[in-house]
Amino acid sequence: MMDIVEDSKKQDKTKKKTFKKQNKMISIPQEDGDDTGVAKTEAENGNTPQEAYFPPTFSVSEIKNKQRRHLMFMKLKQEKRKQKMVLKKKKKKERDALGDKAPPKEVPKTIENQRVYDETTVDPEDEEVAFDEGTDEFSAYFNRLTNPKVLITTSDRPRGRTVRFCGQLATVIPDAHVYYRRGLALKKVIPQCIARGFTYLMVINEDRKVPNGMVLCHLPDGPTAHFKVSSVRLRKEMKRRGKDPTEHTPEVILNNFTTRLGHSIGRLFAALFPHDPQFVGRQVATFHNQRDFIFFRFHRYIFKNEKRVGIQELGPRFTLKLRSLQKGTFDSKFGEYEWVLKRHEMDACRRRFNL
Repeated sequence: MMDIVEDSKKQDKTKKKTFKKQNKMISIPQEDGDDTGVAKTEAENGNTPQEAYFPPTFSVSEIKNKQRRHLMFMKLKQEKRKQKMVLKKKKKKERDALGDKAPPKEVPKTIENQRVYDETTVDPEDEEVAFDEGTDEFSAYFNRLTNPKVLITTSDRPRGRTVRFCGQLATVIPDAHVYYRRGLALKKVIPQCIARGFTYLMVINEDRKVPNGMVLCHLPDGPTAHFKVSSVRLRKEMKRRGKDPTEHTPEVILNNFTTRLGHSIGRLFAALFPHDPQFVGRQVATFHNQRDFIFFRFHRYIFKNEKRVGIQELGPRFTLKLRSLQKGTFDSKFGEYEWVLKRHEMDACRRRFNL
């Protein structure tokens, strides 16, 4: 009986050894389709294989161990990145060799350059557009007849985050004053603003202690724009931010407002700031429109040399999405709307933009 037990143990050991050898000898073909199945053992190579290759039909998701699955996925990703860099260098060498005869670079397809043509796209040299801009509600500002003066207020009983956001907006916009609502209706606030010489009323709304809306009313004749506010980052929440902004008047940059509606919104933002920026402060307020989302950034720049410029974000930052544009001052019941966002109709095509 003892001999039988010893023989069975020896057989089990030999089975385990052969199983391990088979596992070591298993070769996994490369991604490029080389599935010859040629196995190279440790004895042939002289060392253990460092790279693991999978057959073409194999999927990483079949690996049940989470750590191994993640490791193999990262290896495959790294290999693809290397192959991509090799192709890129090869194409660059070919272009350098051909010189002027090289074919033009391929322009990648993006949602922006595949945009559906909009009939209301504005030509800056159009006489009709110039006449409309010379007689619209902002003409007094652009003719330097008025100077901007902004009143910033909130919804009823604002929380701390909304209050801090309003205070930081007041440091970005020159001649801006923050007042609390105290339960007053906007229809009562607007006549008082006009009587005191304010040219703008900005209302910051909140939901669940987070700013989520902005009403921007140009006084005394409108228009009034209603925006959704998202991705608000206050100064303390930003990494590598600069020192607090100074009282210098910033420069204003308006990017990609191309349609008639976009021109109106761009002029609405431009009229918030005084005419002549103070370049000594080196501060820039940017309203960048991309896919109908308006990104606000506030920077300070410095010229390092003739070619290099360093910028430092000062904050706050936030994103706006236009919901409606109303003629005249704020009137939620009887107001006449120039444009209203209808999500299910207007957002059906991803390549159609309104601003």
